[in-house]
Amino acid sequence: MNPVCLNGRGQFHVIIDDQGYTSRPAKPLQGGGLFDTLFGPNATTAWDITGENAGTVADFSFQQFEYLEGGSVADTFTFSSSGTITGYISGGGGTNTLVGSDQVDEFQLKVVDLVGAARPSIADPFIPQKIREGRDDEIRECIGCNICYTGDQTGTPIRCTQNPAIGEEWRKGWHPEHIPPKGSDSSVLIVGGGPSGLEAAVALGRRGYSVTLAEARRKLGGRVTLESELPGLRQWDRVRDWRLNQISKLSNVDYYLESVVDREQILEFEADRVVVATGAKWRRDGTGRSHEQEIQGWRAPSVMTPDEILGGVVPDGPVVVYDDDHYYIGGVIAEKLRGDGLEVTLITPANEVSTWTHHTVEQERIQTRILSLGIDLITGTSLSEIQSGGVIAECNYTGRTKEIPAATVVLATSREPQDDLYYSLRDDIDIERIGDCLAPGTIATAVYSGHRYAREMDVVVPEGVPFLRER
Repeated sequence: MNPVCLNGRGQFHVIIDDQGYTSRPAKPLQGGGLFDTLFGPNATTAWDITGENAGTVADFSFQQFEYLEGGSVADTFTFSSSGTITGYISGGGGTNTLVGSDQVDEFQLKVVDLVGAARPSIADPFIPQKIREGRDDEIRECIGCNICYTGDQTGTPIRCTQNPAIGEEWRKGWHPEHIPPKGSDSSVLIVGGGPSGLEAAVALGRRGYSVTLAEARRKLGGRVTLESELPGLRQWDRVRDWRLNQISKLSNVDYYLESVVDREQILEFEADRVVVATGAKWRRDGTGRSHEQEIQGWRAPSVMTPDEILGGVVPDGPVVVYDDDHYYIGGVIAEKLRGDGLEVTLITPANEVSTWTHHTVEQERIQTRILSLGIDLITGTSLSEIQSGGVIAECNYTGRTKEIPAATVVLATSREPQDDLYYSLRDDIDIERIGDCLAPGTIATAVYSGHRYAREMDVVVPEGVPFLRER
């Protein structure tokens, strides 16, 4: 039998018999039970194994910044055993377990006997079936964002950026692979081709509606296309790519790039339904969680937002990044600017950087990464004023102030929906908002919003609580 490895959210272990195995580090795990059932009574001890990429692989599911491309472990681990290794399960750990045939090849080469894929199976519960049927291109690949884990941490229903049906199979009757046919012959115009607009286009197209999507930029994907260019977020472009692949198979869905539409053009188009998915933009005035009012001096020419950085602007240094968002954007913007060769100071009102990423089990590694790159980190501190040549930072506890030099100040505080188009038309036509245009949030909530709109079109939704509850 081949070596056996059990996956526990990216942790790799090896099952051995009583002849022993020397591993690095050696952390014995409890045997018996499942181990005995799968591998026999002699396979009673489990030990961690490490390889040349251990820092990346063993901690994969907790990483944001240092991904190991692919899920294959055949060329990754080095085994040295004085005993008999009884079996090996490829735990995946990577986000594209099975995709690209890496681990399928390991089956064929007798490198592994079983593949464990937790998060990939949340993103697509039908991975084995699709591989068996030769439909690899239809697999929704996990992007490694760990949004699925945040439900455990926050006491909320599970969500997945790639699979909006997860958690709604019983509550709402949503099947991840099947969707009811259309309830009318309505045509639909979607304005905006970000994650929410793309998901709505795919789901509506699968239902059989005639869909037209207008995108202002040269590329579809919206924030996903832009943010996937930031350090450590390359896998996020899978949100766009999977949906584009599905749209390519739907003859009833058309899209047009570099197509900025206004009120008059929408009225002239005469679609039966209009969906506005124009996203949100970062506020320039600094209003956010810690600032109910604008930050003094925000109109200075030195002030930027993440939107400019995502758009390719390389600012003058030194740079102060002010993170009052507390998720990932402040950290990755700071890392990108540091990678551009600029001196960067990251300031946050929280007592640690990217504090919300405790829910995605990334915070410690993000802060370690920030400090290891030589980025100055100032916590528990707010911006009280932006001045020419710098900022005034104020300690949240003592009120003491400090002047920090900066040629550029990047404010990552909160986002505003881009909903002017919606409000200009809402009294005249059948029009709805979805995604960040409705309520700025995570990419997962944007995808869910687009899918929900498509699912509920021409469907009677129960009044009150629109889902089943256990009694």
